[in-house]
Amino acid sequence: MRERATLAKGSTRVLSTLSSEQKNTALGRIADLLESEADALRTINKRDLAEGRDAGLDPYFLDRLVLAPENVASDTRGVIGLPDPIGQTIEGRTLPNGIYLSKRRVPLGVVGCIYEARPNVTVDIAALALKSGNAAILRGGKEARHTNRALGELIQRALAESDVPAEAVQVVSDPDRAHVDEMLKADDLIDLVVPRGSETLIAHVRANATMPVVAHGEAVVQVYVDRGANLAMALEIVDNAKTRRYSICNAADTILVHAEIAPQFIPALADRWAGKVTLIGGQRALALLPGSTSVERATEETWRTEHLSLRVGLKVVDSLEEAVDHIETYGSHHSDAIVTEDYSAATYFVDHVDSSAVYVNASTQFTDGAQFGLGAEVGISTQKMHARGPMGLVELTSYKWIAMGTGQVRPL
Repeated sequence: MRERATLAKGSTRVLSTLSSEQKNTALGRIADLLESEADALRTINKRDLAEGRDAGLDPYFLDRLVLAPENVASDTRGVIGLPDPIGQTIEGRTLPNGIYLSKRRVPLGVVGCIYEARPNVTVDIAALALKSGNAAILRGGKEARHTNRALGELIQRALAESDVPAEAVQVVSDPDRAHVDEMLKADDLIDLVVPRGSETLIAHVRANATMPVVAHGEAVVQVYVDRGANLAMALEIVDNAKTRRYSICNAADTILVHAEIAPQFIPALADRWAGKVTLIGGQRALALLPGSTSVERATEETWRTEHLSLRVGLKVVDSLEEAVDHIETYGSHHSDAIVTEDYSAATYFVDHVDSSAVYVNASTQFTDGAQFGLGAEVGISTQKMHARGPMGLVELTSYKWIAMGTGQVRPL
């Protein structure tokens, strides 16, 4: 691992000075190869899927293992179209002594990412790292090791063909966990590590990393249907937030419904999801569903659970304030939504819900780098330092101060 990290670190002096045109040429070559090698990549990906099924992986986990090369190529081209942050002047001013002082964006250096499933992450992070002038060390889960190995080889081929250091992207497909621990101790070579996955993984990285950590952890997502909601709109938003893709981090885990509209909304939601989604309800919610079969009784743990499946918590609340209190107590500060036509309720929700993405009358499934216009994402941070929400190009940069003088010296 240290050998890989050393190679990556060595490439950063070249990467930091590449022109936007050079970086975009390399990204275009990655996208071209993803498309031309799509069938071969799908064949390799099927091997991971078959091994996953044989190992008894959950359907939601298998869904996250699927690679769609054309979609990843499209996302990579999306990064080409984004402004290059490197070299941007963030601010500038002339000091009283005549020195012109400016703050300029620069790359972080080497970005490490440790993640589970989701082989598209391999290309997403490589593309963002390259565009922002960073090297990347990517360690995916063992479940996607064949796909990740192939993607790593493809990326390095594209870089070499574009006269960019191939060692700038290192994909570690060896499942030996010792590589992770070695990676976490290489703070002299790796400038930032981003873990994406289970709370167990996040906790391990936070406890052992000697470099800064920005975590993409569990996401407990809530949608609150206010008494001022348009019920037809609420049904569409709740359905999309849960079922469009249920195995992703921005899928709804708990639906909170104001008591005044619960008698109308909850039966309508149950009818829409009959035979499809299991409702795990509080006592008051279940009382409104006497004939339903796809229901279970909620426990305290229900409200803290990221389901990643066609299961959802359902709770009746007496007020907007109670809904916000529930979200702040049980949520993970990822993505939360209110459905309402009451402006004051929407304003209160936005002001009091401390999440990285807060929605008014929109599905939580928009929390995504591409949807936010970032091209892709390194992860979705629920912390407040150094990044929050979807991490795009700007979040992979730091800055340096540049002082332009005319001979000034500081007096004693």
